Order: sequence, then C-alpha cells, then structure tokens
Amino acid sequence: MIGKLRGVIDTYGDDFVVIDVHGVGYVVHCSARTLQALPPAGEAATISIETHVREQEIKLFGFTNDLEREWFRILQSVQGVGARVALAVLSTLKPAELANAIALGDKTAVARTPGVGPKLAARIVAELKDKAPAFATVDPSVVQLQGELSEKRAPQPVADAVSALVHLGYGEIQASAAVAAAVRASGDENTPVETLIRLGLKELAR
Repeated sequence: MIGKLRGVIDTYGDDFVVIDVHGVGYVVHCSARTLQALPPAGEAATISIETHVREQEIKLFGFTNDLEREWFRILQSVQGVGARVALAVLSTLKPAELANAIALGDKTAVARTPGVGPKLAARIVAELKDKAPAFATVDPSVVQLQGELSEKRAPQPVADAVSALVHLGYGEIQASAAVAAAVRASGDENTPVETLIRLGLKELAR
C-alpha cells in the first residue's frame, strides 16, 4: 500500500493531480482544498496517500496531512458516504471545522457540502458524534451542553437561556457557548434564567 508520495507536481485536473516520482506519474485524487494548497506544476510536494484497491483498479487519494486523511477514513465509516462524498465534505470544511460541527451537532454546517442533503448530514453527525470530540477544538462544556439540548436533558433554566439568546438573533452554537460560559461563571446549572441570559449577553459582548 502507498501511504505517502514525495515528488514533483506534473499536471492538475479538475479533481486530481499527477505527481512525478522518479519518472513515474501517479494520478492522485484530492479534495478541492488540498488541490488549492499544493504548489504550482514543476515544484516539489509531499502528499499523504490513502490507497483504495478494487477488483479492476487501484485509486490513490491525496491529502495535505495525516489528519485530513484520517477524516477521509472516518467519514467513509458512515452509511451512504463513499470516497466522492468524503472528498466533497473535506472540500467544504477543514478537518477542525468538521470536528467542531460534528461535536456540536451542527448538521447545517455539514449540509453545506454539495451533494450532502439534510438526512445524510444528520447521519454523519449522529454516527460520528462519539469520535469528533477527540479532534474538536471547542470547549468540552459546550459540546456537553449541545448534547443535552438536543436530547432535551439540559436543566430548564439553561435551555430557556439558550432559547432566549437564539430569539435575540444569535446562532444556536454561539448562544450555547455563551450560556455554557455563564454556567461556569455562576457555578450553578440551576442559576435563574434571567441571570444566565445577563451573563450570556455579557459573554457575547466581549
């Protein structure tokens, strides 16, 4: 199996690049984000490779780093997500953005991917929610709160505070982060909703 290629960029296609390694041209399929990150033709490049071996073909997929390749693998563990859809997702979202979206249950962010409808986006978020927190950069308390809200387990004052901030025009993720910070500041999940809203607005104003 090929795990990495180091060579010279030969030519670019719509969704692939040809890398010349000692006179052998390897066709490597990449996300749009990876293609944009690679240097111009004639320059050297190193690409992490995922090799797919099928009955009648061997296909190489390339990534700027091992983390992107790992997400390519993880995405394909979801029913209905093949290599083409996984590359499309990684063309739309950076690995950190994808991890954060899944950790926070943000189906809308995943559904921005062309060819990924609301149902598939929901499936990706649901099936990968236990894997994403390890890669996410968001505050774990926000991830926990989003999970409690989606499962209707959050204390009523907390849920009401998030709802109030959303009605004021803030996004649900933004509101959840502000209320999570408010809960930390007050030190009590059962703080009155009015106090949580006030502290949340103070957090949002920073």
